[in-house]
Amino acid sequence: MASNKAAWLHKAGTPLEVGDAPMPIPGPNEIVIQNAAIAINPLDTHMQDAGVFVQQWPTIFGCDVTGTVYQVGSEVQRFKKGDRVIGHAINLVTGKPQNGAFALYTAVPADKAAILPDTIPFTQGVVTTFAIEAAVCALSVKQPGIAMPGVSTPALGLPYPSLESASSNKILIVYGGSSSVGSMTTQLATAAGIKVISIASERNFDLCKTCGATEVFDYHEPLFVEKVIAAASESGREFVGVFDAISTPETYANDLAILEKLGGVHLACVHPPPGDIPANIKAGMIFAVDDVATPVWRDYVTPALQVGKLKCLPPPTVVGKGLEYIDEALKKCKAGVSATKLVVEL
Repeated sequence: MASNKAAWLHKAGTPLEVGDAPMPIPGPNEIVIQNAAIAINPLDTHMQDAGVFVQQWPTIFGCDVTGTVYQVGSEVQRFKKGDRVIGHAINLVTGKPQNGAFALYTAVPADKAAILPDTIPFTQGVVTTFAIEAAVCALSVKQPGIAMPGVSTPALGLPYPSLESASSNKILIVYGGSSSVGSMTTQLATAAGIKVISIASERNFDLCKTCGATEVFDYHEPLFVEKVIAAASESGREFVGVFDAISTPETYANDLAILEKLGGVHLACVHPPPGDIPANIKAGMIFAVDDVATPVWRDYVTPALQVGKLKCLPPPTVVGKGLEYIDEALKKCKAGVSATKLVVEL
């Protein structure tokens, strides 16, 4: 019988401790994944430092897993034992340790998993999972929900990505185009036929263009805001808004300058949006767990990975092999990374 171990967080602001963990038992619509690799998100560092979203202590958290299916729930049709999969772990919502990624085995909703093609290594596939859900939540939610008390979710209502060649008359600006969620949002928007203008540092232009951005502007340039406004104005397309994958006071100031000139509409953020927003701007913070992503997981992810329409970007940086490396990976994430995603092999 297999036994589980996990990197536990016993209280906020402390290092993770590797120890025994109960074996996850899949609910009717869950699969248990024997993890081969996990990835680190900035959200994970906030959970470790401040205990945000933690519902019970000690906890196992983390969002990104990939590996092989160990067990399937009674209602699951799409997966069988032994399948290579990527999955989005949602301890964030359930609070249950068995739904955290930082373990040898994790229970994941079948609706938040997809087959990983044999040609893609686990360490590459794992960079996509949280980003897929976050990107769909940034792009395709139709009605604003609640991200956290007093903060609504963005509702851009954009179409889902398509395997066919899609066309749309819309244009979106992605600020932080080389980040994990920024690069995935660019890929999914482009696959829905939406033109994307990306903002990143010059060394990451190629990555942004590989994800589908038609133009990229360097935020270090003094006049970059004016250039972005000009490019969006000249496109002849309907301006949708800005997705800010960085969401700091500095980027918010630039977002609002861009939106003011382009006539408002949407500002989608990864942190709570700024106060004092003009009335013509609809601002919201993504909450990256939503059933809106189910059709993308079910119908798009695997075939898009197979044909290369969905790419595992940004590329992984493997920090080490073993649960004990997760704490080091979290430290590296806090120190800041650019155009890569930190991964731990198991």
